[in-house]
Amino acid sequence: MGFILTTLHFFVIGIIASFCTRICCNKGPSANLFHFTLVITATVCCWMMWAIVYLAQMNPLIVPILSEGE
Repeated sequence: MGFILTTLHFFVIGIIASFCTRICCNKGPSANLFHFTLVITATVCCWMMWAIVYLAQMNPLIVPILSEGE
């Protein structure tokens, strides 16, 4: 549930950021496309970083080694 919900949050934040850049930085069709591309790329990169870290914690490769006293 956490993965899907957070993915939805990233999607909504990306859409909101795209509309904000469309409203605040309206300088022509090519500049708007460039800004839209930057916002979507940044959103996808942030989501991928979060997803990799989140999924890496589900099945860690290194198992903690406990000493005899613990």
